[in-house]
Amino acid sequence: MKNGNVVKNKKNNQFYLLYDENNGFSQGFSLLTEPLINFSEKYCLEITLTQISSLLYMDIRSKITLRNDDLEFIAEIDAKTLEKVSRLEILSKVENYYELFHSERNKDFDPESTQVSYGGRVYDEKEMRSLVDSSLDFWLTAGRYNKQFEKEYAEFLGVRYALLTNSGSSANLLAFSALTSPKLKDRQIKPGDEVITVAAGFPTTVTPIVQNGAIPVFIDVELGTYNIIVDRIEEAITPKTKAIMVAHTMGNPFELDKVMEIASKYNLWVVEDNCDALGSTFNGKLTGTHGHIGTSSFYPPHHMTMGEGGAVYTNNALLKSIIESFRDWGRDCWCPSGCDNTCNKRFGWELGSLPYGYDHKYTYSHIGYNLRVTEMQAAIGVEQLKKVPTFTQARKDNFKRLFEGLKDLGEHFILPRATENSDPSWFGFMLTVQDGAKFTKNEIVEYLEANRIQTRMLFAGNLTRQPAFHNVSYRISGDLKNTDKIMHDTFLVGVYPGLTKEKIDYVVSKIRSFVLDKI
Repeated sequence: MKNGNVVKNKKNNQFYLLYDENNGFSQGFSLLTEPLINFSEKYCLEITLTQISSLLYMDIRSKITLRNDDLEFIAEIDAKTLEKVSRLEILSKVENYYELFHSERNKDFDPESTQVSYGGRVYDEKEMRSLVDSSLDFWLTAGRYNKQFEKEYAEFLGVRYALLTNSGSSANLLAFSALTSPKLKDRQIKPGDEVITVAAGFPTTVTPIVQNGAIPVFIDVELGTYNIIVDRIEEAITPKTKAIMVAHTMGNPFELDKVMEIASKYNLWVVEDNCDALGSTFNGKLTGTHGHIGTSSFYPPHHMTMGEGGAVYTNNALLKSIIESFRDWGRDCWCPSGCDNTCNKRFGWELGSLPYGYDHKYTYSHIGYNLRVTEMQAAIGVEQLKKVPTFTQARKDNFKRLFEGLKDLGEHFILPRATENSDPSWFGFMLTVQDGAKFTKNEIVEYLEANRIQTRMLFAGNLTRQPAFHNVSYRISGDLKNTDKIMHDTFLVGVYPGLTKEKIDYVVSKIRSFVLDKI
């Protein structure tokens, strides 16, 4: 007897599929001639044999030990079916591994020892199964899971195109670089052109502007919403202004209706940095889908994760092809990996000064990058995407619980508030220490960290104060008074789905006890 043999037990006429043999005994899976009542592709398989008229049904969990003397050889299954059986067995063991070593992590909360993180990954056995499943293919670059995720992510967002990349920062770089393409003709952004943005945020919302030779024009933000003051945008526009590139701060949408109205009036591109706002809506429509290009990040603290990873999305077919080109070395060819002639004229092009017929797969129309994602990352993302609605609701619930617990402390903090007509999927709970408070931001942050409550700033605070920007060309329209206030006095605590009610209540109690002790 050997692995992959279908046998019959002579004592009861039951069929089995053997998978291991040792010292006169074999391990086998029960095979039934009737369909399984609870058939699941996670555990079950249909097996077709020419020697048996009916299908056989196997559940990978139906293991049994058999005496070899009782077994009668029936048939040997083909290699493809044996591979499916082996894969199911491996994935079933992965699920058991999760239950044994991962499922109970971070469930118990001890106020004296447990770290309350501001963010982190939330996952179950499905992500681990999907990750291992992709590794068994050993198709290490983008493959079937990448295609599946891009399709399903676009459907989730309600856009025509979504392209995976290796990080949210790369997504921003691709989004802005696409706008520098000569294929956009008179709307191409060139060195020296200006882009409206804000200095209160994460650097890689702005650095792609600088890296492409354009000039960031910084506008101040509103305290409480922490978003761009839209009423200052028009006065910042000059004949050199070509785009607006702004993030939805902490998941709180900026005023998209007004921004898009201004962009339409002045024929400006709009890039929505949606990295902290997946699941947020403005006027009932998901953020990231109002402008010309949206971007996402899948770093662990974000709304879903692949470990590393990001996405760029658009409804514009030309922008999609340009983004893809910049992501994939700058090549002109749009054939996916493993395909050689999607256009049916691989050797029929004449571009640039290349000779006619030069291989289109090695023709480059942009000064591009390699910012592609791995198949294993995409495999995790396929399962994480299914959880986004649940994650979004958990973030909203945790934000509400924090707000209810702290709303009477308005004398001491500027409390966060949602932009009008928006429903944020919050990234964090922002608190700005009021002018004249009897404590400083540093004091409360040090207190919270000492009590194992993780805090973060509003990222760079004021980008113009950062050492990286000391020799960068930029322009400030008006002043950055609120941005400086944020740099000095604002911090955040977490709202991510891994925070239980007990942890949220602990955060509330520690903030309250600190404030009450100071007053």
